Amino acid sequence: MIDYKEYISIDANIRFGRPVITGTRISVYDILSWFANGMTANDIINDFPELNENQIKACLAYAADREHKINIAS
Repeated sequence: MIDYKEYISIDANIRFGRPVITGTRISVYDILSWFANGMTANDIINDFPELNENQIKACLAYAADREHKINIAS
């Protein structure tokens, strides 16, 4: 599994503290929403060439980790 911490950062001054791809203003939420609306990783990279496949995979890993932590806390 990819280490999302290498690709995702949280800064209160960027996108209201939402997790974003480091060095961009593109949030994890944005990428997950694009997937949910039917875009593929290639579609996202074509629309946002500053992104790469590892950054997109990092968003999925981040979401999976959050889901895992929520289930453990329940």
